[in-house]
Amino acid sequence: MTEAILLVGGKGTRLRPLTVNTPKPMVPAAGVPFLTHQLARARAAGVEHIVLATSYLAEVFEPYFGDGSGLGLHIEYVTEEEPLGTGGAIRNVAARLHSGPDEPVLIFNGDILTGLDIRALVATHETTGADVSLHLTRVEDPRAYGLVPTDATGRVTAFLEKPQTPEEIVTDQINAGAYVFRRSVIDAIPAGRPVSVERETFPDLLATGAHLQGMVDSTYWLDLGTPQAFVRGSADLVLGRAPSPAVPGRCGDRLVLPTARVAADAKLTGGTVVGDGARIGEGARITGSTILSGAVVEPGAVITDSLIGTRAHIGERTILSGTVIGDGAVVGPDNELREGVRVWCDAKIPAGALRFSSDQ
Repeated sequence: MTEAILLVGGKGTRLRPLTVNTPKPMVPAAGVPFLTHQLARARAAGVEHIVLATSYLAEVFEPYFGDGSGLGLHIEYVTEEEPLGTGGAIRNVAARLHSGPDEPVLIFNGDILTGLDIRALVATHETTGADVSLHLTRVEDPRAYGLVPTDATGRVTAFLEKPQTPEEIVTDQINAGAYVFRRSVIDAIPAGRPVSVERETFPDLLATGAHLQGMVDSTYWLDLGTPQAFVRGSADLVLGRAPSPAVPGRCGDRLVLPTARVAADAKLTGGTVVGDGARIGEGARITGSTILSGAVVEPGAVITDSLIGTRAHIGERTILSGTVIGDGAVVGPDNELREGVRVWCDAKIPAGALRFSSDQ
């Protein structure tokens, strides 16, 4: 297996305002665009040729990654003019593949952080003679996901929609968003219209007797679809809990990029990332958070489990917990923003304007 498709066309609406100016796979995690981690892990597993299926803000990808040679890859780009869904996006890039009809093609969703053993998934695909092999993971509460039960040999027996009642929870196995397709299966997906692999392609294949194989790998898996999950994923990469050869530095409590400036008495812990050109003032305390390039955190600010956008400005003594601050936003001194707050790009919050507790 030497080639792969990465599905990176989504709008990332659940991540806004992070994705107002940046496509979801290009939002930095552990100091580099998240997509860099996926590309590097694919390369480490032996992939040489990758096609990026782009759509939203498609013009951002190629200037950054170029032909992929910097990562030891050959990267091509295909842009959807209209959204085609997961299956439609896969079919839309098929002409760029070099694999023969029976050869395997790896496919990744662009918003999953995983420790998946890619080589093991490919080996499972080849030894079982499957038409499609799926990475499955186990979750404690599968109600938010589609369920994928398998028989004793790992062969997929059904694709079940999100369960509504306890009786419908027949397995804790879910589709984890990475697949190996036999090339001929890709070519059989209808072209030129939206297709969902989860709702159409996979159930149709099962109905016609195709062999779909599941491989359970529950080492590390996180859907980065929400701001809270994205911040956690970045911190886990820095802490070494999530594996990636693309983290630009040693794993540890903090990752400070070369041109950032951090005051000597500032305290950075919990996998915090400080991006290029960012500035952290005296006495600031930052835990498990991402401070993107050019952002400023003034003295005495306390930031926990939050993401501060590019060129944003956080005032003195302001407290942020579980919040997202958009690019260029200004949060004045002595504010207190708690879990779930999203401040939009370029918004301005005056000094002491928002609090969840007394100012005394």
